[in-house]
Amino acid sequence: MIPNQRDRFSLPADVAYLNCAYTAPLMKSAEAAGRRALAQKAAPWQLTADHFFETIHENRRLFARIIESPAEHVALIPSVSYGVALAARNIPVAAGQKIVVLQDQFPSNVYTWRRRALDTGAALATVAQPPDGDWTSALLDVIDRDTAIAALPHCHWTDGTLIDLVAVGARCREVGAALVVDGTQSLGAMPFTVADIQPDFLITTAHKWLLGPYSFGFCYIAPRWQEGTPLEENWLNREGSEDFARLVDYRDTYQPGAQRFDCGEASNFILAPVAAEALRQLLAWEIPAIAATLQTKTDAIAEMASEMGIGTAPPPFRAPHLIGLRLAEAPPKDLPSRLAEEGVYVSVRGSAIRVAPHVYNTAADSDRLFRALRRLLS
Repeated sequence: MIPNQRDRFSLPADVAYLNCAYTAPLMKSAEAAGRRALAQKAAPWQLTADHFFETIHENRRLFARIIESPAEHVALIPSVSYGVALAARNIPVAAGQKIVVLQDQFPSNVYTWRRRALDTGAALATVAQPPDGDWTSALLDVIDRDTAIAALPHCHWTDGTLIDLVAVGARCREVGAALVVDGTQSLGAMPFTVADIQPDFLITTAHKWLLGPYSFGFCYIAPRWQEGTPLEENWLNREGSEDFARLVDYRDTYQPGAQRFDCGEASNFILAPVAAEALRQLLAWEIPAIAATLQTKTDAIAEMASEMGIGTAPPPFRAPHLIGLRLAEAPPKDLPSRLAEEGVYVSVRGSAIRVAPHVYNTAADSDRLFRALRRLLS
């Protein structure tokens, strides 16, 4: 178990921030890294050609450790939609096949597949939310030999209901379907091992559970897709681009591995140091320890919810770090703003009050949430 880490963050004492799934606060050390990066940009004569590649490769190596992957299988991207577009560009889909998604899945992992289905004559198969929270069984019933792609999260973004990606990945390989995973609401808070799940593409942004900045993200690409087509033809992803004097010697060959899929300006001198600092701390805490620590917090939240007659998913179907509270009726639309007036921050997503604690939260934060809910919902 990780001791409380609130002193690492600039969180006021009167704020109960239970909303990491919305966006994470930066650690003080990451703030400091960002300030140093800004100061460096103010003196560009100190930037060498090596800086362009050091910042890329450090983040690539650190993120690869999070997912237990070789670093050469990781590309740097600016957003989840960019990574999903990479997958859609490279995974073949034929007329009559289907692309499997979840009901109320996050839009960045839906809109591209709607377009892909429309363009190819495939069907978008949306798996309905199971009443008992067991997404895995529902998915295993739908993924069959007509499936081209299963585009899924590790847990549902609205309420943290869990998907067994090991079982789903095995089914995808059995029927010849590709598995595209949006890890935005899980990577950094739940263990993820590429060797066990074997995704074709694994995509995330840094600003939630990776505790990093906006506009910075990562995409694992399985070796079998690494000879594919990038979204853009930028100078960084071409072979030999480290030699600035020879950039006008245009070449058709790419950097090795997943580097060919790096976005333009991946060597972001401002964002990359912030992201790297956050990744280093996550690795120091260790992801299984983070998950176990957050599990105690969400278990306590579930117990308090039960005492108020508020529903949650059964424990076997709950992610460790993210929990949805379900009322008898849909929560009031203004509930988050009314809670915020009392210094409590959560989200409403779909029909769930989404509570997302991290290592900076205390038992007093959860108590404060439920005291406020009793007043506001009575």
